[in-house]
Amino acid sequence: MTEAPRTHAPADTARLMELLSVSLGVFYGDFTVAAAHENLTVSQAKTLATLRRGPASMRALAGHMTCDASNVTGIVDRLEKRGLVRREADASDRRVKNVVLTAEGERVADAIRAGMGTTREGLDRLGDEDRARLHALLERVFTPPPAG
Repeated sequence: MTEAPRTHAPADTARLMELLSVSLGVFYGDFTVAAAHENLTVSQAKTLATLRRGPASMRALAGHMTCDASNVTGIVDRLEKRGLVRREADASDRRVKNVVLTAEGERVADAIRAGMGTTREGLDRLGDEDRARLHALLERVFTPPPAG
């Protein structure tokens, strides 16, 4: 049995959107500063963060970064020169190049995350129960429903 869609007052949704905007602004600013401390642009740092989830094709990175594939090529070239990522042929299609995080890339991605003090301090103010609830809510809001 499916649940009927809930309706909310527009002010409730507008206020939630505003809080998300403020939260994401703080997160983005924190991320930008932490990336700069590692001599990375935001796009380069976002690429490393994306690759923490596992290897990705250049096309998948372009989709995740919402940019042109040619732009991803430049980003990956610069990361590769620093030894933070490497390209590997896909096991099932040798024409496809997957981008893989190196051990140094993992270290830098960890350093960026550790350097995000404002974000970490905010999350640290939450107790275990609130953190679990926030995690579940964010997954529900931002994970697309299964296709079907």
